[in-house]
Amino acid sequence: MKTLKRTLALATIGLAAVATSAQAQTQARPVVQFIATGGTIAMKIDPVTKGVVPAISGDDLMQTVPDAGKYATIEVNNFSAMSSNYIEAKWWTRLTKAVDDALARPEVAGVVIAHGTDTMEETAYWLDLTVKSDKPVILIGAQRNASSPDFDGPRNLLNAIRIATTPEARGKGVMLAMNNQINAARNVTKTHTANVETFNSGDFGFLGEVWDDKVVFTRAPLRRQHIDIGSAEMPRVEIVAMFGGADGSLMRYAVDQGAKGIVVQAVGMGNMNVSMFEALKYALSKGVPVVVSTRVHNGRTRPVYGFVGGGKTSDEAGAVMAGDLSPQKARLLLMLQLHRGVTSKAELQAAFDR
Repeated sequence: MKTLKRTLALATIGLAAVATSAQAQTQARPVVQFIATGGTIAMKIDPVTKGVVPAISGDDLMQTVPDAGKYATIEVNNFSAMSSNYIEAKWWTRLTKAVDDALARPEVAGVVIAHGTDTMEETAYWLDLTVKSDKPVILIGAQRNASSPDFDGPRNLLNAIRIATTPEARGKGVMLAMNNQINAARNVTKTHTANVETFNSGDFGFLGEVWDDKVVFTRAPLRRQHIDIGSAEMPRVEIVAMFGGADGSLMRYAVDQGAKGIVVQAVGMGNMNVSMFEALKYALSKGVPVVVSTRVHNGRTRPVYGFVGGGKTSDEAGAVMAGDLSPQKARLLLMLQLHRGVTSKAELQAAFDR
């Protein structure tokens, strides 16, 4: 009887030790907050309409990556469930606050955000400009919906969790990680409507890659800036495209309808025709700042061409050169600068040159 009692006591002690050890391991793991916002990664094919629609939550997505617990304790924040085409400035402001709140907690190592791929590069750059912490923020999505047999969401999600818990990820700014590749928020863009290797950074290249055995970084982004935002509404900034035969009427209309800033998606190094140039001057005459970007994927806008409508004439008229920022990202930087009261050409140009 004594032997039996002793055996039971030892077994109880052993189980308690195992439980304590397991609890200690759980506590030792870093915390990663997973913010689910919707997108293809959270969609399935509707059996009735046959269309791809929102269908699964962040908690459902976490069930697809059972190995996540090896790397971190995961907190799920079901922030929203929508197509990324519906995103607007108010939503971005709320997301910045959610990320800041999570990263302010010492136990949180990083944040992973599931997002639709259509506007993911805009959200990534917005967060890179507005989030205060230097802890990693990684955006992921999927090109194939959750009904697909080769659904790419789980791999991207697990990779992002691994990046968030990698010490070298700190200080790299907001990143976008899909197809085992890591891109910087400022440079990354979507290049294909369906291919899983859709995101790349053009001339700048990837920040690194995710391998089965480790996360490898090969460079760090140098051109980063931070802009504090409040709860006030963001100013209205429109993008107007230059194309063969553009008459400038849409730019004039945007100004007349109350736009506080205009980004011109010009051609080449920042060139446009005479009609667009006259509309640009009209906007400037009304006190509306104009930033000249380009529809070309690589390279910069520069004041080189001196014909009417060339980049040099726009610069001399008072427009700002966007440099290597795409039209959609130039809009965000202009919006945030106007939000903080910056309107002069000199100050705006300095922000775009930074």
